[in-house]
Amino acid sequence: MRFYKTIDIYITKKFLGTFFYAIALILSIAVVFDMSENLDEFLSKEITWGTIISEYYLNFIPYFANLFSPLFTFIAVIYFTSKMAYNTEIIAILSSGVSYKRLMRPYLVSAFVIAVFSYMLGNYVIPPANETMNQFRQVYIDNNRQNFSNEFNIHRQIEPGVFIYMQRFSSGNVGQRFTLERIEGHELKEKLTAENIRWDEENGKWILNNWWSRRIYETHEEFDKGYRKDTTLNMTPQEFKVVKNQMESFTTPELKKEIKQMKMRGVNSVEWEIERHKRIAGPFSAFILTIIGAGLASRKIKGGLGLHLGLGLLLSFSYILFQQVSTVFAISGNAPPLLAVWIPNLGYSVIAFFVFTWAAK
Repeated sequence: MRFYKTIDIYITKKFLGTFFYAIALILSIAVVFDMSENLDEFLSKEITWGTIISEYYLNFIPYFANLFSPLFTFIAVIYFTSKMAYNTEIIAILSSGVSYKRLMRPYLVSAFVIAVFSYMLGNYVIPPANETMNQFRQVYIDNNRQNFSNEFNIHRQIEPGVFIYMQRFSSGNVGQRFTLERIEGHELKEKLTAENIRWDEENGKWILNNWWSRRIYETHEEFDKGYRKDTTLNMTPQEFKVVKNQMESFTTPELKKEIKQMKMRGVNSVEWEIERHKRIAGPFSAFILTIIGAGLASRKIKGGLGLHLGLGLLLSFSYILFQQVSTVFAISGNAPPLLAVWIPNLGYSVIAFFVFTWAAK
């Protein structure tokens, strides 16, 4: 029993030590490159290094740590297991009566630690950090340039039974060719159209220009029109501004709430749903990549550590590529977001099963 405990501690220290060392190394390189790229902007602004570190780099580090986590999980396993194999440590452990399944226990425990670390970062730590980092970038690096684009052909349900349409919504908070329809059951009760609609920030109201309305009752209809009309609608300009990667600034509970609201309004929420499922599928990949990496590196093969690392990099990059390709199918509407995000994990789970079976023989 004490022998097993010693092996477990030894492998766990090797695994987690290699993983966190590799992550720290790549993050140091990433920070140096980012700092050299943005140094001119930092020096030209009235900003202290304390602010740069606290508001930017302390939020920059968790994002990239989580981004590189699957890749360096795989590389860490390949690296230290291959060294153990070529030092005949794996053979010695197995020859002492430890089964390959038992040998994998500290690997999976370490993978669990990394998965929890990645899950907590991705779901609760990184989103508010991203918001702070993006605000810093917009003010000090992007020079307050707007980071959203115009949206076209907008169809929304702003509240139950109330639907709106706009041909285009511009960055000046103006919507062109606006239409509002109020429906009860399957019957149209009111239709309001306007040449354009503009948000009045001072009064917090919408202004309709060159509007025309039609109300339908059981016995008659009423028509009205005018040049200007102030009104209150259950929508804000921010809902129509397409901000790149905005979902990355939402914690998972906030993300779920926003997806629910988007579905109620009839907004395309595919990219938000992909982000939600990726936050679970990503940490789970630590187990799959650990099993594959340990299985490949636990045996001596011609080529040594270099071949092991080459195979590891090939498989890890193919996994990342597979992830990117599968999400394209969801965005294009050819696959549900849940399936698209989990396809790489399912495919590599099959590979992990065969590698584990091969290594256990």
